Amino acid sequence: MLHDRVLVEVDRDAGERRSTGGIVIPATAAMGARRLAWSRVVAIGPHARSIEVGDRVLFDPEDKSEVEVHGETFVVMRERDVHAVAAERLDDGDSTGLYL
Repeated sequence: MLHDRVLVEVDRDAGERRSTGGIVIPATAAMGARRLAWSRVVAIGPHARSIEVGDRVLFDPEDKSEVEVHGETFVVMRERDVHAVAAERLDDGDSTGLYL
């Protein structure tokens, strides 16, 4: 990866969801608002500052660039396109986290 690029794996089950009542909602169902997606980071560029490999990141799947590597689909994005980072390494309880 170059510069501040982030490579995330695409969740195979991200397409369909299940409602609280147990109804399966297919990926093709239109939603009123745009829905963000969580994915796990598999590679980062040398200038990525707030993200590490293994973190889960929240991003807009409508603004993604997909790439296929060895038969698996990944998404490439810039670090600034990430909305949130879920990381277990932030262990001190008084920290509010990092903002992008």
